[in-house]
Amino acid sequence: MNSLSVRKPALRLVTVATATALAAGPLALTGVSTAHAADDHGRASAAVLRTDLDVSPLNKPVNVPLTVSLNDVQAPQSAEKTTLTATLDAVDGGRPFSVLRAEVADARATTTPMKAEGITTLAHARLHVPGLPLLSLIEVEQVTAKATCEVGENPVATTDLPGSVTVLGKRVALNGHGPAEVRVPGVGEVRLDLDNTRTTARNAAATALELKVSVDPLKQNVAEVDGTVTLAEAACRTPRPEVAEPAPAEPAEPAEASAPPAAVEPQGAPAETNLAETGGSSATPYLVGVAIALLAVGGGVLSRVRRRG
Repeated sequence: MNSLSVRKPALRLVTVATATALAAGPLALTGVSTAHAADDHGRASAAVLRTDLDVSPLNKPVNVPLTVSLNDVQAPQSAEKTTLTATLDAVDGGRPFSVLRAEVADARATTTPMKAEGITTLAHARLHVPGLPLLSLIEVEQVTAKATCEVGENPVATTDLPGSVTVLGKRVALNGHGPAEVRVPGVGEVRLDLDNTRTTARNAAATALELKVSVDPLKQNVAEVDGTVTLAEAACRTPRPEVAEPAPAEPAEPAEASAPPAAVEPQGAPAETNLAETGGSSATPYLVGVAIALLAVGGGVLSRVRRRG
């Protein structure tokens, strides 16, 4: 009676241990750390010049939009442009009109897994608008805008402005503490917004100069021009770093199960077994070996029980 009562728990123990090993085997064999690609690799952009102007030719009821972008670059794929002039066709009496000329007009946008950055530099530049072919809207020695977004750091936006610029032929000091306004009788007026920078938790943007333009020199028999001109801007967005996922924890072995004897080694699946037909995988030989080892342990337990009975 005692022999029978001991045999049943022993058989149950062997069955549970074998099933546990078969279930836990795939997790134990494939429990490695994995890294998933970041959803957002960061962004960067830069532009030397943007115009959003309306040109009203004399004796014509229809406005002509003057929209120009010079060296407008964007990343995730790093890019750089250094075009020195921007022109607009068929505005000045049907002839090409030169909006901007510069000795340096450089825009760069770069991204890496850890950093995104936009940089713009404009030097020795003259900007013109239709109706004022001989008088520059603005002349500037050098301006720069830079936006840097690096993983683990706060985004940074900066600009670098000269001490003064020339607007509609007038020298204007730039103190960096607010807008500057220039009015020229019989020509028009220009408002300069300086050093516009913005940052958030992941973004940065910088604009060196933004001009609000209203030119209406009717006495000179030229067109009316209204709108906005932006010189040297840059922006970025911080990349999200790759995050490693933790490896799955191996399930604990049952406390009652004995360790396999050192002399017993797994031999793998029989050569005739077709894994594609049985639904097995490359882990199957190891699982079968574990099961054989546990069955051997169970047999030893039953033999000792019989001798004691």
